[in-house]
Amino acid sequence: MSESSGTVIATFSRRMDVRLADGEIVGARIKGKKLKPVCGDSVTLGPLPGEPDWLITRVNQRSNELTRPNIRGSAEVLAANVDQLVLTVAAVPAPDWFIVDRYLAAAENMPASAAIVFNKSDIKAPDDNEELRAFADLGYPVIVTSASEGDGVERLATQLADRVSIFVGQSGVGKSSLINALLGEEAQKIAEISRKLDEGKHTTVNSRMLPLAGGGEVIDSPGVRDYAPSISDMSEVAHGFREIRAAAAHCRFANCRHLKEPGCAVKQGVEDGEILARRLESYRRLLRLTERLGENRY
Repeated sequence: MSESSGTVIATFSRRMDVRLADGEIVGARIKGKKLKPVCGDSVTLGPLPGEPDWLITRVNQRSNELTRPNIRGSAEVLAANVDQLVLTVAAVPAPDWFIVDRYLAAAENMPASAAIVFNKSDIKAPDDNEELRAFADLGYPVIVTSASEGDGVERLATQLADRVSIFVGQSGVGKSSLINALLGEEAQKIAEISRKLDEGKHTTVNSRMLPLAGGGEVIDSPGVRDYAPSISDMSEVAHGFREIRAAAAHCRFANCRHLKEPGCAVKQGVEDGEILARRLESYRRLLRLTERLGENRY
């Protein structure tokens, strides 16, 4: 079997769509049970004689991984070789800023760039939102969009150009709608918001990578109701929060956890209004979660 290289552009459990180096897209399955390719992976594969499927024989080295912990606390890889996370929130459903923080922490530790998109501005404009202002002050691009009206889509396209980006966030915030607006076609399914629960229905059941006309590619991922990155070292928790990482250099103790230690520059930053109190609480929640998951890891 002659082998070629390709990129996984869609995942369906143990079956994949792979784009070959020449641009051809083929269906593929995985050799054995140990290989676990994800969207964005570079893989080695070859055609199966007499069959339409190709066979993936190797997952090539990754530049980074977007992860989450499984029930045993071990890392589950969601996507690979990603340049940028696009954290999408909206007027409806109400933003869960703690989820945003955790995706930002994931991006900082991968490492990858991150941008924040506030969608559905036609329903309610963010105005002078304290959370968005804090993220912008930290250096994260903040883009206000309306997928239905087309507002902000051009600026978003500029942010995505020549990068591999993955759209992440809560269910129902309009990730697929934004991608459709960028592509100018109904490339992904769109669901209405569940009025009963005021939560989005899970319509994206697999991850899929789509090329953008202006250059770059986007991965549409399933919406979530919660998220946490898989963290192997407790120091990665603080590293995931830019302002906490910067202030920690001035703490009295080098191993300060920013909980009850005296001389904590992070807590002082909150008192002085330089660090958002909710961000410190977010850090502490992720710290506690990481400790609990670490106890289950084996």
